Amino acid sequence: MAVLPLFPLNTVLFPGMQLKLHIFEDRYKSMINRCIDEGQPFGVVLTRHGSEADEPSASTHEVGCTADINQVQQLPLGRLNIVTTGRRRFRINALDRSNPYLIGDVEFFVPADDRPSVAQVYGKVLRPLLLRYVEILASSSDARFDPSKLPRQPRAIAQIASILLQTDNPQKQALLAMDSLSNLLTTLVDIYRLETMLLKIRLSPPGEEFNIGFFSQN
Repeated sequence: MAVLPLFPLNTVLFPGMQLKLHIFEDRYKSMINRCIDEGQPFGVVLTRHGSEADEPSASTHEVGCTADINQVQQLPLGRLNIVTTGRRRFRINALDRSNPYLIGDVEFFVPADDRPSVAQVYGKVLRPLLLRYVEILASSSDARFDPSKLPRQPRAIAQIASILLQTDNPQKQALLAMDSLSNLLTTLVDIYRLETMLLKIRLSPPGEEFNIGFFSQN
């Protein structure tokens, strides 16, 4: 159990993922400066129903990720640019709303290696799917990716696959909240199979035979 200042955002942070933030509101300037002074992380949690971080009654999801502050740029009027890295999953047990920013009573967890043989099999299946997905994305940009640097351990593959997946926040939040490594890997395999197919369709130009007829004037 731990006490953690919370930053509700419209994003999902995963362990190992970098997140850059511009801090401009007074309550969060105070929170971040305190974290910097004490060398402590803060927690990033996804807001529900489009709620904004500056709403005192903002509703958040119960599972989030701690953010370690790696770089700080001081700006005029006390504003800050910070670079953070996701570190540990946590589950919120209780919220304290009596302060200018939310404080959570949290419990840290990692997805349990509950079925090692299943995790090993699906880790091997996920790796080439992830490589293909990254290759397709790189083909449409100037990005470069060295496949030799992609690890083979199931937990590491699941972590990288969660970070690189370009999907909506609800699906990312579901992945973050999973407490079973085998379930996380099997889910990622299903998602990557579908997303790779859809990505190939979106990025492939139609052939000459492609014809959907006349467009309606409405």
